[in-house]
Amino acid sequence: MLFMDFSRACEQLEGTSGRLEMIDIISRFLPNLTPEELPVFVRFVMGRIFPDWSSRKLGIGPNLLYEAIGYVAGIKKEQVIEKINTTGDAGRAVEELLSIKSQTTFFHEDLDLVHVYTELIAIAELEGKKSQREKLLAVRRLLGNAHPLEGRYLARIMLEELRIGVGEGSVRDAIAKAFLVDSALVEHAMQALNDAGEVARLAKLGPGALRDVRITQFHPVRMMLAQQGTIADMIKEHGQIAAEFKYDGSRFQFHKKGNWARMYSRRLEDVTGALPDVIEALLAATEHDVILDGEIIAIKDGRPMPFQSVLRRFRRRHDVAEAQEAIELVPNVFDILYLDGETIIDLSFSERRKILMNVVNRYVAPQVVSSDPDEIEKMYNEALAAGHEGIMIKVPASAYTPGQRGKNWIKIKPDVDTLDLAVIGGEWGEGKRAHVFGSFLVACQDGGKLIALSRVATGFSDEQLLEVYDLLKDRVIKKSGKEVTFEPGLVFEVGYAELQVSPTYEGGFALRFPRFIRIRDDKDIPDIETLENIRERYNLQSKSAQAYKA
Repeated sequence: MLFMDFSRACEQLEGTSGRLEMIDIISRFLPNLTPEELPVFVRFVMGRIFPDWSSRKLGIGPNLLYEAIGYVAGIKKEQVIEKINTTGDAGRAVEELLSIKSQTTFFHEDLDLVHVYTELIAIAELEGKKSQREKLLAVRRLLGNAHPLEGRYLARIMLEELRIGVGEGSVRDAIAKAFLVDSALVEHAMQALNDAGEVARLAKLGPGALRDVRITQFHPVRMMLAQQGTIADMIKEHGQIAAEFKYDGSRFQFHKKGNWARMYSRRLEDVTGALPDVIEALLAATEHDVILDGEIIAIKDGRPMPFQSVLRRFRRRHDVAEAQEAIELVPNVFDILYLDGETIIDLSFSERRKILMNVVNRYVAPQVVSSDPDEIEKMYNEALAAGHEGIMIKVPASAYTPGQRGKNWIKIKPDVDTLDLAVIGGEWGEGKRAHVFGSFLVACQDGGKLIALSRVATGFSDEQLLEVYDLLKDRVIKKSGKEVTFEPGLVFEVGYAELQVSPTYEGGFALRFPRFIRIRDDKDIPDIETLENIRERYNLQSKSAQAYKA
């Protein structure tokens, strides 16, 4: 497949708003692709280069890309940035600049889809002092051979922000439709492999290949997620429920095979090198080959320390031994996904818990199973007294659903309600904060698109605003007076008093009294809140208000 054909497919999808039509478009392309092209097409159409389980990064920031575009277009980088500021979209800006260039250029070497992928992989593997220069030259070569439309999508793929609205659900259903297989089989395979591209290749082989899919050790799967809820509602719906402490730490996934182990963060980054003490502790806690799910907390004087203390260790690459002495980390294991060659995510939570208790001899998180609200409340109060955030409520009959945020896991905590949202825009501050961004536009996700939800201007210290500025200054893609637009990448945890119906924002909701809580650099854009869950939160909020009035 030529990259031009892929680009035309993307253009068609970008002009389509209906989900069913998107599924139909993608499904028509898939059967005609070779086994080598199929995984690449699927990953690219989702705006990704690498499988989701991989923590590899392309290593091309906006500035390097803008410099390469300027060289190919024969203009200065500052002019490229000005064009991007005007369009608000690096892809459209590249397309316009290459359109001007193509009028005076008569030769293009046709770009092949797999060749583009191979070149991007080679760029990602470049390391060392000269790597940035070599990456720049490689990007120049790719853009130099790109037609204008190809440039639009090539630039967006390099920034890993395709902007055509194709979500995982659409890809799942397109794969099922293209190869006449059950979408439930496709979804299960996507959960286990964490690579939609590989799932598409297997689907082409038939349903048997999908049924044979197993979780692969050292290919992390996305972690099951929780949403807001109440103890009373969970007992009313399920009867007996399981309650566990909700820790203010960092989620981890631990893979062990023999004496070899790796640990992955919530973002599926390999953090093994930063946590040798935790790795050693968990290696000693089981003799089996396992994949464990849990949370690491920092402890000082017998009490849990704030989340940021754990993150400092997760980020650390140097002086790890000194950090071990300064911060004691303790793992708390609450689930098991794999045991001695068998994937067990389809077993009920209660069955997985029994297995966990049998194969891990230390660090298993405490649990209470009951249908008595007083017992669950007691567990909740014990959690708060011990310095934890609250409790998690889990449905004993539920399977483990990687990457899914459903009603089988519910979080209960006393703090103000919070949402994890993407930072998509901002505004320069005033007075002593005039040199940093002073307020921010944050968004939830809906079907692969980011939907603005609120502006956040309170809760920041001067030091935090400086930190946020450093993280966002190179992600500006548009300027208009005091307002700026960012390439999405940073996630904020935002507290709020209540959700309100509002015509101001596209999603139809706004946050009352939004307040910055913390940077969630353990989360990526796919981990942020969905518009569907926000609707559910609003409905729950409305029911609570009506009950109070009654």
